[in-house]
Amino acid sequence: MLISNITFFMPSVLTLVGIPGLESVQCWIGIPFCTMYLIAIIGNSLLVTIIKSERSLHEPMYIFLGMLGATDIALATSVMPKMLGIFWFHVPHISFDSCLLQMWLIHTFQCIESGILLAMALDRYVAICYPLRHATIFTHQLVKQIGTVVTLRAAIIVAPCLILIKCRLKFYHTTVISHSYCEHMAIVKLAAENVQVNKIYGLFVAFTVAGFDLIFITLSYIQIFTTVFHLPQKEGRLKTLNTCIAHICVFLQFYLLAFFSFFTHRFGSHIPPYIHILFSSIYLLVPPVLNPLVYGVKTKQISRHVLKMFSS
Repeated sequence: MLISNITFFMPSVLTLVGIPGLESVQCWIGIPFCTMYLIAIIGNSLLVTIIKSERSLHEPMYIFLGMLGATDIALATSVMPKMLGIFWFHVPHISFDSCLLQMWLIHTFQCIESGILLAMALDRYVAICYPLRHATIFTHQLVKQIGTVVTLRAAIIVAPCLILIKCRLKFYHTTVISHSYCEHMAIVKLAAENVQVNKIYGLFVAFTVAGFDLIFITLSYIQIFTTVFHLPQKEGRLKTLNTCIAHICVFLQFYLLAFFSFFTHRFGSHIPPYIHILFSSIYLLVPPVLNPLVYGVKTKQISRHVLKMFSS
């Protein structure tokens, strides 16, 4: 319903621009994006299948890795089909409720991934600093409970973003979202009123989840490095550190990309909009693409099973 020439009341349909300023070449941009999506789906599916089928990999570290792979599949799938529909088939319209659902799924899966990375860091901390107690602490029951808590934490903490938009934001300046997917702040910026609470809660979620998880991941690895460098044998130090390299690579690429995307999107007003959108879109795809590649290369048990699968 149109209230005035510039204000819309509770729009039922929104329009996603894609990448503002690059509309004429979006069909070509879709090719590398689709390639990355296929790599993410195939790589993570392969990872999850190997971990599920090989009993020798039914250990906490690999179970968490399987959870990470499943989350990456869900995260990439919640974004890419609609994005490719915009790039290739010029289908920019999305219902308001579907847009909110996509927003909730994207941010929920991001929070789940952050929680799983924290669980993996704590698992490595106990395994390296208290090796004799690891099996009794990280039981399969505890791993299941951690997975449940991480999922519920993400779903519950992101849900108010959806509720605040649905219940508080009634009037909108425009129905056009200058983005390639439904992101929280991109939707909030459309509104003509009551946006401050939504912005504050969005920042609260981002800094609470990422800050809490990152602090404990950092503390875990400080303890791990302290323990490792006190090992008497050099070979033992190198072997132990090698098991952590893949984890550290995954942690760094996830959080560095997240903070870079966050700060450029909110404080880089002098940067062209298409740079913001490109980086935020790539950020959602890079972790799902890199995670199975990193673990496939750096984890001998997984790379051995991959080679065995393709050589048989």
